[in-house]
Amino acid sequence: MGACASASLTGCTSVYSEGATAGAGVVGAAIAGGVTSNAAVATGIGLGAVAAAKAGVQYSERVVHTHTQDAIAAAAGPLPVGGVASYAAVHSVPIEDDEKGRVTVSRVISAGKLDCKEIVFSVDHDATQDHPAQSAFYVAAVCRDGDKWQWASAEPATPRWGALQ
Repeated sequence: MGACASASLTGCTSVYSEGATAGAGVVGAAIAGGVTSNAAVATGIGLGAVAAAKAGVQYSERVVHTHTQDAIAAAAGPLPVGGVASYAAVHSVPIEDDEKGRVTVSRVISAGKLDCKEIVFSVDHDATQDHPAQSAFYVAAVCRDGDKWQWASAEPATPRWGALQ
């Protein structure tokens, strides 16, 4: 179990997800073996453990994505149209890589009681010995909620986040 936990914190989402699922399968099998000899009950316990692990992984990924989205929205909110700022999202639990980039406001969507802006942001990767520097660009919306700017896009970029935000 300790090996699964350490493997899950390597920064690779697929290792994290598969490690959690495999760990849940092992734990579920151990529990099922201690509780029953009925194959149907054991299968139900195993499937329940795997489902709980997957839900936990998806929840933790949403927390990481929300943290990144909050960093981008905070950088974009005060900008005028055409203004550019940098953002950085440093994750306290390294289930995904830290991210940094630039954000600009492309247009004001609404103003007054509902302040919203359309933004374009990049996810920048520094050059390494094997790869040149790269940037990927995405479009999203942010809206003001009191003094705080928040992410307002339902699906910011499916290839970027997968099925999760």
